[in-house]
Amino acid sequence: MTHNSHEPIADPAAGHHMEEELRSQPDVWAQAVENIDRSALPDAGTRVAIVGCGTSWFMAQSYATLREQSGQGETDAFTASEAFPARDYDAVIALSRSGTTTEVLQLVSGLRDDVRTIGIVAEESTPLGSAVGDVIALPFADEQSVVQTRFATTALAVLRASLGEDLAPVIAQARDAVGSALDEALLSAEQYTFLGTGFSVGLAHEAALKMREASQSWTESYPAKEYRHGPISIASEGRVVWMFGTPPTGLAKDIAVTGAHFENGGGDPMVDLIRAQRVALERARRAGLNPDKPRNLSRAVILDQ
Repeated sequence: MTHNSHEPIADPAAGHHMEEELRSQPDVWAQAVENIDRSALPDAGTRVAIVGCGTSWFMAQSYATLREQSGQGETDAFTASEAFPARDYDAVIALSRSGTTTEVLQLVSGLRDDVRTIGIVAEESTPLGSAVGDVIALPFADEQSVVQTRFATTALAVLRASLGEDLAPVIAQARDAVGSALDEALLSAEQYTFLGTGFSVGLAHEAALKMREASQSWTESYPAKEYRHGPISIASEGRVVWMFGTPPTGLAKDIAVTGAHFENGGGDPMVDLIRAQRVALERARRAGLNPDKPRNLSRAVILDQ
């Protein structure tokens, strides 16, 4: 894995790949939902595992929850860097933007021959594309920024559509979100906690990761009902608690007592993720950081073996 320092930028107002890529998400989602052949994805009733690392793991968590909640079959999500237990899966979906992530390739290569394998990648001509039985390639969602935005959410859009969801309302909300005003309280906070419930737990984890990667911000993330089991102890004035999806009863009131800013857009959690990406980008600019090249990160994690 190549390591680099978080590069400063000469002009904080300069354009970045991250900005163009996150703003393109509504159009890219629409293209994917309309044009991608989703027949390669598992049928209802099959037992499925979906794996990935980092951002891809969080998208996997969201899909697994949605698939089970829709009654389409048992679905587990794992980080590829931790081998899952010996279970009988009909199919394993491997999610990797680069198609070169070492842990994902190792996991796929160790599966039984009778397990169906499906890769979701930016480009088919990658090691993962060659290692799986079926490939869903999303080249139009690929990115130049190290920090993932549109590839991950486009993959999740395809997965959601495969479960029968109509994403037209979500795409419409996203078009508004890419240009809407951001509250200064979101941009200048000292600390952020992202909360989710159901499929938005994975998106809350992803929002926290984006803030850490792009702007080196202090962020945490939890399932919403876990928040009052300890993490609320750090809530205070000048900090943000951002709920993705419908908050549990009484949560907003309990946070108000702490003085923290409670944020809850009320729309689809994927749309809130876009807003969090925008906050991360702006905070990076204010700090004089280049969000396309975060400290100690590279576009793909390729380990010495």
